[in-house]
Amino acid sequence: MPKNIQTTFTDEQLAHLKVAIGARQWGNHAIDCRGVVKFFKYRYYYVFLAGRNRRELSIKEQKIASFTQALILSTTVTFIILFILLVLYLLKSALGIDIFSGYSFGIWSWFKGLFN
Repeated sequence: MPKNIQTTFTDEQLAHLKVAIGARQWGNHAIDCRGVVKFFKYRYYYVFLAGRNRRELSIKEQKIASFTQALILSTTVTFIILFILLVLYLLKSALGIDIFSGYSFGIWSWFKGLFN
């Protein structure tokens, strides 16, 4: 800020500025990525912040957060279970164990084809 502007503030104005700036609940974030991208004659800024949420959530926001958490957890558990089943099936096939004689899902031959 230029010196001539700084000297025009009264003590009351400075006090209000300090309150306005200090009232922000911004803090340190675990991830704080900011930058500027120049696109032709314009410049655009981007900000990506991530960290622990310290705000008080409304009931609607709490429901959305709970639903999102449940969705992410169930999706993760589903993929982990499917991956474990795939590994077990590949192990079974590698050991030559047939559960249904004369029938194959084709996963073992596909898997072997990846490494040939």
